[in-house]
Amino acid sequence: MKHTPLNLSRLAAMDGGRATRLLQEIREASLAGDRPPMPPRPVIEASWQRMRRLGVSPHRETGPVVMTPEELEHRRRTSALGEVIRGVCDGLGGFVDASLQILVVSDEQGRVLWREGNAKVMRRADGISLEEGASWAEGATGTNAIGTALTAGVPVQVHSAEHFVHTLTRWTCAAAPVHDPRDGRLLGVVDVSGPATSFHPATLALVTAVARLAESELRERHLRAVERLRSVAAPILCRVGGRAAAVDTHGWTAAVTGIAPVDRLPLPKSVRPGRLWLPSLGMCTVEPLPGGWLLTVEEEPPPDAPSKVVLDLSRPRRWSVTVSGAAGSWAQELTPRHAELLYVLAVRRDGRSAAELAADVFGDPTRTVTVRAEMSRVRRHLAGVLAHRPYRFKEEVEVSVLRPDHPTDLLPHSTAPAVTDGRSANEPPRPVWPEEGRVIP
Repeated sequence: MKHTPLNLSRLAAMDGGRATRLLQEIREASLAGDRPPMPPRPVIEASWQRMRRLGVSPHRETGPVVMTPEELEHRRRTSALGEVIRGVCDGLGGFVDASLQILVVSDEQGRVLWREGNAKVMRRADGISLEEGASWAEGATGTNAIGTALTAGVPVQVHSAEHFVHTLTRWTCAAAPVHDPRDGRLLGVVDVSGPATSFHPATLALVTAVARLAESELRERHLRAVERLRSVAAPILCRVGGRAAAVDTHGWTAAVTGIAPVDRLPLPKSVRPGRLWLPSLGMCTVEPLPGGWLLTVEEEPPPDAPSKVVLDLSRPRRWSVTVSGAAGSWAQELTPRHAELLYVLAVRRDGRSAAELAADVFGDPTRTVTVRAEMSRVRRHLAGVLAHRPYRFKEEVEVSVLRPDHPTDLLPHSTAPAVTDGRSANEPPRPVWPEEGRVIP
């Protein structure tokens, strides 16, 4: 057993009591700085390391709900998950009730917005503050499926003593993140939680499938909205002289005239009527349309080339690039893959070939087709600052990277060799548990 990597399937094959004891031994040895009988699963070990750096005590209690009913209702109304939550609950409600579990839906900050399921389990969940309005981000509640899935950006199952906080070690939970298909933004997670005796590895696949269904429903709603915008914009564009495009509020194009059709034109977070400079079009006049904007390209010499790029990787799951120049500034949120690629180009200003980028990101220099396709998408938005042959930031552009406070939090989802190399700086001194007066191992 000692030489076999721990995984969910192996845990499920064990007797329940034996699996619980093994996880307890792994947890106690790891937190004491001793050698565990076998290493914890990588996603759990990475989360435990984050908890140590944050100074989260494994002996803390889960915190009470501090959100007012008014704030909870506001978060529900403004969450895009509210559009599809009924379908999510209908898809899992019967299963979680029968299997003595509860369904939980949180926002992107880990705040519980909705829950339902077995009445007895919900009463037990109240005892650990797994209730509407409570925060289940890692920093508030330690390693748990909701918070860890939000941080890692992937579906996560946390069972029994894999929880960092001791009061949660009698629970099991599985959660999958839900992203907005319009802009890739993280919206929250779908989670199934229950007593540790209800553990089953298939629960992770189930919540992942439900999260994908929620994204699919959001995508269908978006396509219908773009179609409605197209029916409004088409006759207007017929009367516009020159180059113009009708886009929705997320930049997805409904119709164009005089310019090459693209799926999406990246827009700044805040758009209002007036003049707006876009890297892909130049200076535009912006006018409102029902459900979007009319962008009319001004036929004048292009503004001065951008002079500064800031790649912000300091915030978990909210990576962005800001381009500044004489015409003003413009910002775009990044997908995980584009964040990896731009990070490599920012630290390797001499440039990278497609094969070198493939090795940097995938560890496989033969995956050049994938790299070229991704870089084509990146350059569509950042043509003013990126060059190719080799891929690089233009020499006249000043590039800076905002990194997280701790190097190991750099793009925590990423397994790209270039990113893992960037996390290799020494760790700061370990925090101390005030109640015990000893250093966290």
